[in-house]
Amino acid sequence: MKKLRVQFLLFVYDKTQKLYRKYFKKKKRQWQFNEKQLLEFHKDSLGRKLGEFYKKHGFTMIPKMENHDVHHLLTGCGTNFEDEIAMQFLLLGNGKLNAHLLAAIVLGCIILPEYYKMYRNAYQKGKNMRVFHHIDFESLLWQNFENIQDFFKQKETPVFY
Repeated sequence: MKKLRVQFLLFVYDKTQKLYRKYFKKKKRQWQFNEKQLLEFHKDSLGRKLGEFYKKHGFTMIPKMENHDVHHLLTGCGTNFEDEIAMQFLLLGNGKLNAHLLAAIVLGCIILPEYYKMYRNAYQKGKNMRVFHHIDFESLLWQNFENIQDFFKQKETPVFY
C-alpha cells in the first residue's frame, strides 16, 4: 500500500517540479558546474561533497534546483520520499514559504501520515538552524563543507548590549 502512495507522490512531484522551476525560479540561473566538475573540487569542499552526493545516489543536477541538493547535505536529510517531505518541513521551520512547499507538506501529511513525528522533528530542526533556505550555495562550493555545516547548524544567539 505504501508503495502505491509513494508512486502517486512521485507522479505529482514529476508533474509539478517543472512548473515550480518555470514559475518560482524564473529569475534564477542554473549553476555553471556539472557533476563531474564538482568531483574535481578539493576533497573537503562543499563542491566535492555535492559531487560525491550525486555520484553516490546516481543523481544528475536539475537546473535551478542545485541548492536543494546542498540542503540535503547540510541537514543530513535522506533522499527517499518521506525524507523529501521531511526536508520541506525543515525548510518551513527555517522560514521558507511558497505554494510548492505547502503543497508537498499537505500531500505528505495526507498520503504518508505515519511519518508525522519525523516531519515534526524536521520542522523543529529547521527552526533551530540558522536561516539558510535563501542562500545561493554556488559561491560557497570552494569552502570547507564541515565549516559550512557547523555554521548553519547553530542557531544565531542574540547579542545583548
